[in-house]
Amino acid sequence: MPKAERRDQLLAVAMTIVREEGADALTLGTLATRAGVSRPIAYDHFSTRPRLLLALFQQLEDRYIQSLRTALAAVPGRLYSVADVMSSAYFSCHAEMGLEGPSISAALKGNAEMAQRQQAMIDEYVDLMRDALRPFASVDDERLRLICTGLLGAAEAMAREVHAGRSSKAAATSAWSSLIVRSVAKPSS
Repeated sequence: MPKAERRDQLLAVAMTIVREEGADALTLGTLATRAGVSRPIAYDHFSTRPRLLLALFQQLEDRYIQSLRTALAAVPGRLYSVADVMSSAYFSCHAEMGLEGPSISAALKGNAEMAQRQQAMIDEYVDLMRDALRPFASVDDERLRLICTGLLGAAEAMAREVHAGRSSKAAATSAWSSLIVRSVAKPSS
């Protein structure tokens, strides 16, 4: 099997392990066994458990970023529409990934190299938000980026509420969309 296909297969099996047993159960040895490959093959692709977790996180993030870019390209140029698309894409992604995303993210905490790479992915998302919201903002880019960082933190907190069963996806989607609009809208004179 070509290396790229093998990597995709290993990532799919790794995601299944995380989904069924949690991120703590995911090791390169467990992955090799479940994928039906030798340990050296798993180590050749990822070398360490944190690198495997980061590859999973990157895969989820890439899928979400692509989905958001596609949705934003088709949205009319109105703040409410952009906020609705951003919110819908975010919570749909969280619903699709279930508890795997937060589980993988939590497992990456504490490793400096992995935290730095994870932060780079988050920065990419915040920059995408800032760029989409810039036409509607009355603040400079630095402040808008801080607002987007706060908005993302709010979305993460809302996603935890949804995962815990204390809120619905629809309520969180609506609330985050409203928060985006209120945080960015130019004041009426």
